[in-house]
This record gives sequence, C-alpha cells and structure tokens, in this order.
Amino acid sequence: MALALAEAGADIIGVSATLELSGSSIEQEVLALGRSFKAYQCDFADRLDLYRFIEAVKADFPKIDILVNNAGTILRKPAAEHPDEYWDTVIETNLNAQFVLSREIGKEMVARGEGKIIFTASLLTFQGGINVPGYAASKGAIGSLVKALANEWAGKGVNVNGIAPGYIATDNTDALRKDADRSASILSRIPAGRWGTPDDFKGITLFLASEAANYVHGTIVTVDGGWMGR
Repeated sequence: MALALAEAGADIIGVSATLELSGSSIEQEVLALGRSFKAYQCDFADRLDLYRFIEAVKADFPKIDILVNNAGTILRKPAAEHPDEYWDTVIETNLNAQFVLSREIGKEMVARGEGKIIFTASLLTFQGGINVPGYAASKGAIGSLVKALANEWAGKGVNVNGIAPGYIATDNTDALRKDADRSASILSRIPAGRWGTPDDFKGITLFLASEAANYVHGTIVTVDGGWMGR
C-alpha cells in the first residue's frame, strides 16, 4: 500500500511498533522511487504512546492528505479461554487506536475540506471467525466506524472507506498457512485458488486515495480472491 502511493507520487509516513527508524526495507524502496519517507515507532496498544506519536507527527507534518489505518494484531484462543489481556490488546490496537488516530488526523482534514481515510477491515468484518473473538469484534466494529465517520464527514470533503482483505500471506496468517488442514480448507473456498499478496492491494489503495473515488463514501471493498462471493 505504501509503495503504491509512493509510485503514484506520494511522500510516505510509516509507523508501527517495530519499524526501524532508519534504513528499513520499505524506506529504501520508497526513496528509490524518488519520494521521501519518515519512520516512527508507536505501540498502538498503549494510549499514551499513541498520543505521543500523534503529537510528533502533527508537528512534523501539519498537512496529511491520506491516512491509511493498517495497524493491527491478532491473538488466537477459544472464546471460553480468551483472557482479558488478549481482548484488551486486540481491541486497543485494532479499534480504539484507529478511532483516536482518525479523529485527530481527520479533524484537520475536515477543517481543510479534503482528505482520504482508508481503514483495513477484514473478512471478519462480515464473519465471526474461529478462536479470534477479540479480532472479530474489532474488525466488525471497524466496519461500523467507517460508516459512522463517512456519515459525518462525506459532506465536508473527506472520504472514509475500508478495504477488507481476504486470506493474505502475512505474519498474521502464518499459523493458518502452517496448518495443513486449515490451509487446504481455506484454499478450497477461494475461487482464485491462492493466498493473496500485499501487491494485491496496490490498485484499490490508489483508487480510494484518489479523486477517482470522490463519490465513494462509507464503503468496505473486499479484496479476497472471491471468498465472500462463494
């Protein structure tokens, strides 16, 4: 997603809990495209750290045109055994932090009368999943948050939409891909017959971040190899 935006001419601000502050592979790729890259670290499960990051990034970049809410985590354990700390960490990272960040960056967009906010939702925005009650709850809520923000901000020049990835080959799905039975079961339902890749999100990210999507508000677009149509 970051590379797609950089390829289209955007300068990139990157943030995660573990992103290298200099010399990361994504920084090198963005710089090679002739765009700038600024890295930050933030633990999205820590509200104070989140506010520290917001203060720093707004001081460094008073005008942010596109916000991609892609931070997320998943912790797996059956609901009857799902501990409070799993639930709290996932909800804080996947939902609470996303709202606070959108509010603080979004209000500047509203004041300017323009901006694009893109949330990463999930197939579990629509489904319940197995052994991930906190994750399912957080992503279901993201679907409603997209609509809620769009209802308030669409008339003020700010587009709020979401992308719901299907089963993508990332660290979040590593356990599933290593489980031969679950992996086979998942692949059997995907009409495209493969796990998705990060490159599959370039096109939809560019669309939602561009003027081509000016009349698209409150929508969750699935990028899932056909899973939801099965």
